[in-house]
Amino acid sequence: MYNAYCRLYQKIFKLVSPFLPWREPKLLEGANSLDLLPDIINEKEISRILIVTDSGISSLGLMDGLLLKLQKKNIKIFIYDKTIPNPTIKNIEEALDIYNKNNCQGIIAFGGGSPMDCAKGVGARVVRPEKSISQMKGQFKVRKELPPIFAVPTTAGTGSEATVAAVITDSNSHEKYAIIDLCLIPHYAILDPMITIKLPPQITAATGMDALTHAVEAYIGRSNTKETRKFSTDAVRLIYNNLYETYINGENLQARANMQKAAYLAGLAFTRAYVGNVHAIAHTLGGFYSVPHGLANAIILPYVLEQYGEGIFKPLAELAEAAGIGDAEDSVEEKAMKFIRSIKSLNRKMDIPPKVSGIINSDIPIMADRALKEANPLYPVPKIFSREDMLRLYELIKD
Repeated sequence: MYNAYCRLYQKIFKLVSPFLPWREPKLLEGANSLDLLPDIINEKEISRILIVTDSGISSLGLMDGLLLKLQKKNIKIFIYDKTIPNPTIKNIEEALDIYNKNNCQGIIAFGGGSPMDCAKGVGARVVRPEKSISQMKGQFKVRKELPPIFAVPTTAGTGSEATVAAVITDSNSHEKYAIIDLCLIPHYAILDPMITIKLPPQITAATGMDALTHAVEAYIGRSNTKETRKFSTDAVRLIYNNLYETYINGENLQARANMQKAAYLAGLAFTRAYVGNVHAIAHTLGGFYSVPHGLANAIILPYVLEQYGEGIFKPLAELAEAAGIGDAEDSVEEKAMKFIRSIKSLNRKMDIPPKVSGIINSDIPIMADRALKEANPLYPVPKIFSREDMLRLYELIKD
């Protein structure tokens, strides 16, 4: 009965989805495309802007050129750089205070998924001051146009520059949840590979596998469309052709640009077709142990795909073909299994561990329950997991 309820919920959402006012960010891409941003902000008559980032980006000086160009346009800059991985409600409230005290008119999200999620949370609070972040948890609780958000991803993974979601952590309860609303899609996305050149190999690997997880979960889920399937297959092709190259040769500008495009396409795919149980589990690991999201996804992905079994052999075989994996004479099952093995191989080559260390046994039942609550009924997963399925997966992934 419960499974039938979940499937009905997902079917209704899929039927309604084409009629929603979807939009895509205006895209600036290519080397030095970031240099165009100050002119765009100036044209929008924004004279006071908040930049949401993290301390690592500030210390590396990645924003220095942008800051100078903004200053030359007489745009006043206010910086919040205390965002942590798996951003918290506290991060959002601190950044919101800077925004409000300085009468800002727009937000630049500069960084990986964490600064972008934090920036979206700030935007939601700006237009919904009467609602707390926890009151906006779930779907369509914001429903107001946000201040202009300019997303500048410094990693190639999260796809947050294209998505409807902001994922937030409650430090007190260790709960990690999403705010989902069409108004959270950034207004501009700037894909400049120059700012990813110095990305450390470990972060390059984890964020790249994050993008792969987005593409795969969107493709194998039951809410995909012709459009999202193309986004996913194009993303998978780009990832398999470029991720390892960016890992071993970070200064390959074309490979970096291709990975940025892959992450963006995967973001477009999953923001409409949704993700699945990999993300539900990864969010609990981020909430309880601050495991970086991309790393968690990379580790979990092959285990969940194996758990789904033969029900996803056909779509996985199609993704294997997009990735250039397998031989023409291989059966659908052989192609699917080769695709799963290729994920494990890619993880090994990039020194991503096969298990998650530090998981406490007593936390597993709570995390399993939270993962099930996140996944069902919203995520149109190929197979609805039981509590026993979920508990088994946590046992498999723990070191």
